[in-house]
Amino acid sequence: MNICTRLDEKVKQALVAAGADKDTPALVKPSSRPEFGDYQANGVMGTAKKLKMNPRDLAAKVLDNLDLSEMAEKLEIAGPGFINIHLKNEWLAERLEEMLASDHLAVEKSQHPQTVVIDYSAPNLAKEMHVGHLRSTIIGDAMARLLDFIGHKVIRQNHVGDWGTQFGMLLTYMGELQDRDEELSMQLSDLEKFYQAAKIRFDEDPDFAHRARQNVVKLQSGDPEFLKLWRQFIDISLSHCDAIYETLGVLLKRSDVMPESAYNDDLANVVADLERAAMLTEDQGAKCVFMEEFKTKDGKITPMIVQKSDGGYLYATTDLAALRYRHNKLGMTRGLYFVDARQSLHLKQVFTAAKKAGFVPEETQLEHMAFGTMMGKDGTPFKTRDGGTVKLIDLLNEAQQRAFDLVTQKNPELDEASRRSIAKTVGIGAVKYADLSKNRNSDYIFNWDTMLSFEGNTAPYLQYAYARIQSIFRKAGKIDTNARISLNETQERQLAGKLLQLSETLETVAREGTPNLLCNYLFELAGHFMSFYEACPIMQASDEASKQSRLKLALLTAKTLKTGLGLLGIDVMERM
Repeated sequence: MNICTRLDEKVKQALVAAGADKDTPALVKPSSRPEFGDYQANGVMGTAKKLKMNPRDLAAKVLDNLDLSEMAEKLEIAGPGFINIHLKNEWLAERLEEMLASDHLAVEKSQHPQTVVIDYSAPNLAKEMHVGHLRSTIIGDAMARLLDFIGHKVIRQNHVGDWGTQFGMLLTYMGELQDRDEELSMQLSDLEKFYQAAKIRFDEDPDFAHRARQNVVKLQSGDPEFLKLWRQFIDISLSHCDAIYETLGVLLKRSDVMPESAYNDDLANVVADLERAAMLTEDQGAKCVFMEEFKTKDGKITPMIVQKSDGGYLYATTDLAALRYRHNKLGMTRGLYFVDARQSLHLKQVFTAAKKAGFVPEETQLEHMAFGTMMGKDGTPFKTRDGGTVKLIDLLNEAQQRAFDLVTQKNPELDEASRRSIAKTVGIGAVKYADLSKNRNSDYIFNWDTMLSFEGNTAPYLQYAYARIQSIFRKAGKIDTNARISLNETQERQLAGKLLQLSETLETVAREGTPNLLCNYLFELAGHFMSFYEACPIMQASDEASKQSRLKLALLTAKTLKTGLGLLGIDVMERM
């Protein structure tokens, strides 16, 4: 139930009836202040300028053609031509009852469901996942949950790096260990150390380096012995990823893994098809795609290389093969790529070339959901104290330990198992929310104290708000589901208005890929509830009808907080 969309459609019809073009936007948005009503239509001024009319005169004509008698108690013209819409208390209460009665909080399924392929996480299997993989993993996961919730067919694709020169080095090292009868699973328990040991051999031993390069060729040519060794390495590497996903509460599964190697057999076909489409140019022995869209200021075109002079393929070739697969086999109509901002040019070139070559239809939505970098307090990319890359599992373990210390300090009487359980929910939720609540296009400063705070826009604050409402229900006992919601106080009405903005918030997040807007909504909702709770006593209400009405408002707030946090991949607790 998107009230904003419903109002927007009605105001747009009235604008057209008043003489505006049929494509004129109504620009209906929630009002910034209560005295301006619940919603405000801002499209009159721009339309009046086009029609060469006085904005207030056009606004008056719009009101003559605008019938909101079912929903609104008052419509008024404000300022140079804004239309303020004040909704009826009774109508709002009815919508709240619909939300409560719905398993889906009355969020309407998309009228135009799409098959959305989401490319996210995508670690390199030569090493363990590090903090640089966090943003892709959790933003992608939140968007997958949300798009599924509103009715789209979501297909997750974990485009892991499992193919390339470094694997020759690693497999050669594995072969040496096997020859010495050393147990590989033990050696690979710490992938980072294993990689470093193999790299030292590669850098210091020319014979080893030569064999490693030869073994890359053997691997990519399908040598059975090396494929067997490679599969063993990949399985152990993916186990490291699985442990991260389980700790994070991310929904990626092994069946979602579609690695680079899966497209190996199609890479020659991609190059041949680009050749047939007359898109290839040979430059210094390499096969390149030159597109006018990527001409620089000096008139030169930045090429996209798809095959090196030595015959090797590049990321662009693999990404084109993946796009073709996603269209032909998965039926993709929208593709979302959660890849850091540094890959912007690469993905623009791949998307443009794919459409020019006919690998995907022109109407397919291909969107790079870029994100910035997690920074340390010093404003540089987040590192260990000695300057190394932070393993993601170490970060998550530290989050849980810090949360455990905090829970122990606040609730020392709880048994350790309960404190550990709460600590995991709070600690992991805090890390995820700290990231998701930021604009994904921006870099952000990683700060333990801020993210674990029970004050401000944090996961612990929202989890506590939910737990606090649950404590009200334990005191109140059974809620009378037949009681009716009434909105007599200002704070009740403000809470109701915020609750009813859920649908429009989710639609915006789904369209723009901005989970931070859902975080902001939940934070504001919790704030409205706290104001309501202080101004409108529940247990000490003047009569039973008011008490039950307020309990239902509290119940709907709790359901909305739990649902919203769940869409972000964050759990709640009945007690904290």
